Amino acid sequence: MGEKVADYLLRRLRDWGVEHVFAYAGDGINGLLAAWGRAGDRPRFIQARHEEMAAFEAVGYAKFSGRVGVCAATSGPGAIHLLNGLYDAKLDHVPVVAIVGQTNRSAMGGSYQQEVDLLSLYKDVASDFCSMVTVPEQLPNVLDRAFRTALARRTVTAVIVPADVQELEYTPPRHAFKMVPSSLGMSDSAPVPGQEDLRRAADVLNAGKKVAVLIGRGAAGAAAEVRELAGLLGAGVAKALLGKDVLSDELPYVTGAIGLLGTRPSYELMRDCDTLLTIGSSFPYSQFLPQFGQARGVQIERDPHMAGLRYPFEVNLIGDARATLRLLMPLLTPKEHGSWRRTVEENTARWWEVMERRASTGAEGINPELVAHTLDGLLPEDTIITADSGSAANWYARHIRMRGRMRGSLSGTLATMGPGVPYAIGAKFAHPDRPVVALVGDGAMQMNGLAELITAGKYWREWSDPRLIVGVLNNQDLNQVTWEMRSMSGAPQFEPSQRIPDVPYAEIARSLGLRGLRVDEPDRVADAWREALAAERPFVAEFVTDPAIPPIPPHATWSQAKSTATALIEGDPDRAHVVKDGLKQKLQEFLPGRPDRAPHRGEDTP
Repeated sequence: MGEKVADYLLRRLRDWGVEHVFAYAGDGINGLLAAWGRAGDRPRFIQARHEEMAAFEAVGYAKFSGRVGVCAATSGPGAIHLLNGLYDAKLDHVPVVAIVGQTNRSAMGGSYQQEVDLLSLYKDVASDFCSMVTVPEQLPNVLDRAFRTALARRTVTAVIVPADVQELEYTPPRHAFKMVPSSLGMSDSAPVPGQEDLRRAADVLNAGKKVAVLIGRGAAGAAAEVRELAGLLGAGVAKALLGKDVLSDELPYVTGAIGLLGTRPSYELMRDCDTLLTIGSSFPYSQFLPQFGQARGVQIERDPHMAGLRYPFEVNLIGDARATLRLLMPLLTPKEHGSWRRTVEENTARWWEVMERRASTGAEGINPELVAHTLDGLLPEDTIITADSGSAANWYARHIRMRGRMRGSLSGTLATMGPGVPYAIGAKFAHPDRPVVALVGDGAMQMNGLAELITAGKYWREWSDPRLIVGVLNNQDLNQVTWEMRSMSGAPQFEPSQRIPDVPYAEIARSLGLRGLRVDEPDRVADAWREALAAERPFVAEFVTDPAIPPIPPHATWSQAKSTATALIEGDPDRAHVVKDGLKQKLQEFLPGRPDRAPHRGEDTP
């Protein structure tokens, strides 16, 4: 029997170095499934519980491995289910290749069962490259272009293979008219801007007296260069959430996350600077950047398509972050570390004092900030941590300090619910020798996380370090939306949409052969995390938390907090609790810090 198209497809994946394909079965890929059997399960077929989870696992794998994530699904509903995870990859600029089945060519156009126009459906999510293989000779070219495009443009690509084509005997493209031969591999490249553009950027940065740097995921390979640059310019460095793990939070001039989920010193850094350098970030919320006209701006961005966005930069340098910074820094004039750098560092030190106080305030049940803050102090320095969308992302952004070899990520631009646990599973396949922690809310856990505990249970024995810890914040509320309704719409909590059932997450984990612990008292939080971090298999640590602890944004003033509280009194079912806890958490920002510290310019007072 000759080699079939499906056999060749798997062989070509192996040639590209693919070790795992996150997938779910269906008859639209039966030919591929049979080929997997003939290939001895190489690359490994990692069975998710749902195609969306397979896509999220591929995204998590790609984010934490630096390699292409690959997912596969059947035609029709399977291909549709992949879309949310694929959009997550597209919007966060993560290389993922999707391989999807399709009905037989003879049935196309006949309104056949599970027939969906996949080329049209995937036209947006895989806009850089999406192609359907209709004859065997197409396959190497289509698959190779999918990988090269995903890597080069850090995006999603799709290869559609009809079920009957999978079963055809493979024949390679010939040396003939209208045949497209192909080849494997792609070398790395590090584009850099021209010397004149570098000089213009240096002139802007040299003229500044109060320089702020914003880094994103695009600065990941340039941590040493960013540290050197910050030293040369006496700058403070803020981080977009996708760049949270680029630079250690132990550095005194690193102000932490920026934006609605960010820190107050990052807000102050942007509010008061006169020069902004953005490196590898497409952070979308311009209201958290300096006022237009207040600061001169320079951007370093590898992708010309993403350059010039968000802020009126004077100079847009198109190039790899590391290579560009190495060429730029010799043109910079070192600045003294004067009052600007001292203010940045003092603001940052004070913020961590505020975070500790906020974590220590009492609550009805457990303060969710205590859960994250306690975890921060216990994490091994090689931990990978994922966070889900929702209020859990606030506590991840503000309380978890990156240090050592720690890595972390969440759904950035799409901000979709549900990737926390599948990201963690993808991370375990990327780094089976490292502990992984997922910090998720109960809404996300009910949406996706519970089912993916089954996936963790299926594979954990293969991981050299079996620790996959899921921390669930159980407050029986879709908390982020509840607070957005209160603070943005002036609307009280709408319980029919916001209240969710109390589910025994830890008990469910134990029923699956995993470890689990439910915690409802603050003095047990630290011991619960220690037990989870010492477990010999995946562990669910369920914390019964207070939904009235507000994720106060860094720019919220005292008067805004009071106005919001006053509006809530008119009808929120939890109004007294919300007002009490909200004022209590906000108050921590205004309590005295160390005796040698004075209030900073622009700081609100009660």
